[in-house]
Amino acid sequence: MTDGLMMEPGSGDRITIGGLQIEVKVSAKDAKLNSAFEVVVPPGFDVGAHRHDHGEEIFYVLEGELDLLAFEPVDISGDNWREWRSRDGRSVLRAGPGSMIFVPPGCPHAFANPTDTEARMLFLSFPAGHEDYLRELAGLVNGRAGTEAVVELRNRHGIEQLTTIAA
Repeated sequence: MTDGLMMEPGSGDRITIGGLQIEVKVSAKDAKLNSAFEVVVPPGFDVGAHRHDHGEEIFYVLEGELDLLAFEPVDISGDNWREWRSRDGRSVLRAGPGSMIFVPPGCPHAFANPTDTEARMLFLSFPAGHEDYLRELAGLVNGRAGTEAVVELRNRHGIEQLTTIAA
């Protein structure tokens, strides 16, 4: 018989990337299929538009508001992904509590907190193991590594950055 995982609020390994606070709830050591994270997104944070070669993601807003993108835009140009539009006319979603996006492999996506208060979301990543990438990224960003190092890390993990990143 296999037991499940039960966690008290506030428990889980913590990863900090700049001002982004990530609490690992389920990792590859716990599950084969997915990793789960509780994420606190500070005011002004913008992950930038990017896409993954493989893997799926779900973002579910718990508190606050986030701008969310999950579609192939008509034109990927410029650094303001919030102005992108899809072929069927969709635009970025201003998402409050209960809003979610599902991101299939290859789909451009992004999130940002345009408000002056923190937002909190549940982030699920399939397959398990995204926490390894996040820990490596935290080491680079918090150590003030250059943009080239971050781009190389993302390339190794099959992530294509579509807008300019700040390292």
